[in-house]
Amino acid sequence: MSYILISNDDGYDAPGLRAMIDCVARMGLRVVAVAPDGPRSAQSSAITVGRALHIRRLPDYNGAEMYAVDGTPVDCVKLAVDRFGRPDFVFGGINHGPNDGNSVVYSGTMGVVIEGCMLGIPSVGFSHISHSWDTDFTPYKPLVERIAAAVVAQGLPEGVCLNVNMPEGGEVKGAVTVRAAKGYWVEEFDEYDTADGGKEYKLTGRFHNLEPDNDETDKYWLERGYASIVPVRPDMSAVDAICAISERILNNRQ
Repeated sequence: MSYILISNDDGYDAPGLRAMIDCVARMGLRVVAVAPDGPRSAQSSAITVGRALHIRRLPDYNGAEMYAVDGTPVDCVKLAVDRFGRPDFVFGGINHGPNDGNSVVYSGTMGVVIEGCMLGIPSVGFSHISHSWDTDFTPYKPLVERIAAAVVAQGLPEGVCLNVNMPEGGEVKGAVTVRAAKGYWVEEFDEYDTADGGKEYKLTGRFHNLEPDNDETDKYWLERGYASIVPVRPDMSAVDAICAISERILNNRQ
C-alpha cells in the first residue's frame, strides 16, 4: 500500500511534526509518522548498533499513524521500511531550528531525508529558522504543502533530495532554489563546575558565513524573508577531482 513516511529529530511530540502531518493529510495517501521517543538533534545519519530497538504505537493524529522509537532518526526510517514496507515518499520535519549552510551534515532531520534518498525514494526535509516550540506554522504550511504536493506528483531527479528552510517573521515572501552558503562552525563551549569538583562543557557554537552577500546562497535569502530550497546529493564523491587526485597520488605528481 502506498504511503508517506514522516520523521524528524525533535521527537514524536514536536509541534513541527504535527504541522508536517497537517500539510500532507489531504493528499489521499496513507501517512505514517515514525519518530524518536525524545529529542535526537544533530544525530546526522547515526544508527543504533549493539542493542535492540523498540517501537511504540501512539494515538493517531489527523489520520496519520503515529509511532515512537527509542533510537535515532535514521533508525526510525530503517525500522519503518522493515515493518511497514518501502514508502513512496519520505518527508522530514518540520524541524525546529535551521538546517541551512553546512548544517545538513549534522542534522538528524536531514539524516532522515538522506536515508530515504539513498533508498531511491523522493525525500524532502523541511526546517524553520526558529528553535521555539511555540512557533506558529500556519503561515508556512501553504509552501510546505505546495512543495510536498509537487514532489508527490512529479518525483525528484535520481539521487537528489531537497533541504527546505523557512524564514522567521511569520511571512514567506517567496521561495528560491539555491545552494548552501559556504562557511564553518566556530565551536565555543560554556564551562560548568560539577558536583564532584570537575568540569563539564556545553557546545554553544555559531556559524561563520564566508559569503554573507552572495545571493546564490540559502542564508542570503533566509535573512531577507524568503524560503530556500537546496538540492542535496547523498553521494559525496568529488567526481571533478578524480583526475587530479589520480595524477597527484598514483603518479606521484608534485
